[in-house]
Amino acid sequence: MSQVQIDHLAFLTPGNYRGDAVDAGIDDALALFEIGEALGFDGAWVRQRHLEHAVSSAATFLAAATQRTTRIELGTAVIQMGYENPLRLAEDLATVDVLSRGRLNVGLSAGAPPHGALLSERLFDGDPAQIDFSHKRIERLRQNLAGDWIGDETAFVESAAGRVRPRVTPYAVGLADRLWYGGGSRRSAEWAGLNGFNLLIGNVTTGEETDDYREAQFRQLAVYHARWNAYRRARVALGRVVIPTDSADAATRQHYAAYAASRHARTLAPQGERRTLFVPDIVGSSEQIVQTLLADPVLAQVGELRLELPYDFPLEWYEQILTDVVERIAPELGWHAKVAQKAVAV
Repeated sequence: MSQVQIDHLAFLTPGNYRGDAVDAGIDDALALFEIGEALGFDGAWVRQRHLEHAVSSAATFLAAATQRTTRIELGTAVIQMGYENPLRLAEDLATVDVLSRGRLNVGLSAGAPPHGALLSERLFDGDPAQIDFSHKRIERLRQNLAGDWIGDETAFVESAAGRVRPRVTPYAVGLADRLWYGGGSRRSAEWAGLNGFNLLIGNVTTGEETDDYREAQFRQLAVYHARWNAYRRARVALGRVVIPTDSADAATRQHYAAYAASRHARTLAPQGERRTLFVPDIVGSSEQIVQTLLADPVLAQVGELRLELPYDFPLEWYEQILTDVVERIAPELGWHAKVAQKAVAV
């Protein structure tokens, strides 16, 4: 009998759009959050992407999502801290968490911004070689979210609003404990565990002494749990591309199959100098998908499953995928909606 027991079900949307239909694309992404909440999903996450036709400010997007949802957890995966100011980002994220009544989860990654050289002075005020893009940048963000007073007991800020002791505001209680690190190597998993960050792992990972993504992620989880160093329970969420075909029409099924086929070659061997391993997309009937997921030894080690939705699908395809997962797949993995499902019109 399978050991898989999913207690928390979420999805991650790319939030992308056509260049000539920005408003419609972003509105569709927000509508998907409403649909996910109505279906009973526990979490809805959005990617943050730069210089693409996609959500470039997850905090702004999720602020809007707080006004269109009431229960579902809201998340971003991941914010690349190399683009961010740890103080200003903390203020934005705390505001979103207050608006959501404590539903925000924040996925983060360290390192130099991938488009830094292209952006040059549009992003940097000085020589980027002198900027610390390490994990310390993430630690500064958490410090700004922790609610600590700034300065000593004699430090105050005076304004027309009154005299107050300074700290980063608004202070969102508990948000500093809802930070996640996007891991893809043993080093990143170890850092996340030692520093008390929840862990996001997905369908892309690093092959370290193995060509098997399962073995790679198994080892990352082992390191993470061995190094966990916080007072609360560690949360780990596994991302997989899952595309059920049950209620899709024939043309849509053909598109799903073509999509998966176009990405299959990259899964056959490690890619590039970093030996990047890609997990195959899981496309087929709900029965086939359930069998595949129950046989996934990594999924058996976690309690949270995050559906990574493909890019460039229309809203109705996303809704079909989410509906089939909730009705036909997730219950076979031990998951049940914690609230009554209801229909939603979009």
